[in-house]
Amino acid sequence: MTTIGEMSEDALIALFAPRLPSTDVEVLGPGDDAAIISIDGDLVVSSDVLIEGRHFKLGWSTAADVGWRAAIQNIADIDAMGAVATALQVTLAAPSETPVDWVLGFADGLREACEPLGVGVVGGDLSSATEIAISVTALGETHGTAPVTRADAVAGQVIAVSGMLGAGKAGYEQLAAGVRVDEATVALFLRPNPRIGAGLEAALYGAVALMDLSDGLVRDAGRIAKASEVGMALDSASLPVHPGVAVAAQALGGDATQWALTGGEDHHMLAVFPTESAVPEGWSVVGVTTDDHEGVRVDGAEPTDQGWDHFLR
Repeated sequence: MTTIGEMSEDALIALFAPRLPSTDVEVLGPGDDAAIISIDGDLVVSSDVLIEGRHFKLGWSTAADVGWRAAIQNIADIDAMGAVATALQVTLAAPSETPVDWVLGFADGLREACEPLGVGVVGGDLSSATEIAISVTALGETHGTAPVTRADAVAGQVIAVSGMLGAGKAGYEQLAAGVRVDEATVALFLRPNPRIGAGLEAALYGAVALMDLSDGLVRDAGRIAKASEVGMALDSASLPVHPGVAVAAQALGGDATQWALTGGEDHHMLAVFPTESAVPEGWSVVGVTTDDHEGVRVDGAEPTDQGWDHFLR
């Protein structure tokens, strides 16, 4: 087994770079001091980080799983502005004893996630570290479509989500407990698979506020509520809960509805539309905006669990 500490940086890059996806907007890709890309409309930029032991565990995830997650969660952030992702900048820092095959598998995961979406990896950096740390900057473009922020919802509008909720939480709980009773939700935790393009669809259908569900419906709805200065009244009976969530919750003594409300890492879109008739087909209406309270209420009550917080858990 060859480790990255046994190779020069240039030799490792020579193996790593050819596995990365390319994109039509790339004018100059990896290999120079900076990449050059062409854009249509406004440039949309987002960054995220994954830390070994905090965001992924090597005993749970393959290198390709980590590469997939690193790509998709950042591409979802661009989609959540109603924009189209075009390129990623990826920095990977890892201990010198990390197998070269792990690094190449990580590149394969990036490619598997990006190529079907036309997204390329146009540059980044490789470095040594005491643990694996991955930083991704995603670049996108608006193509002339006005971006959608979190801040323009008003009372009397409808809240909708673009996919089934709770799978990420159900998968995590199974892996944490060392049991696998529903493989579909385990797979969706390891490789989130939101419908990329749902954010742009929401923008084209007139969404007034938009974000992706990374930290759970309750916490992320609260972010829209704060930015827009409205209340968010959620109806738990209307939640589109992934069917595997109930299976996992029953086996592990959890609450499927609570997992759907607070689990996070599904990366589907959360949007506010002016009216229910504006909601695209395939979306689920889960509540309404109000002016009679601040923050989020679920079935009329303030939730006791607010969802994931990076600094409190």
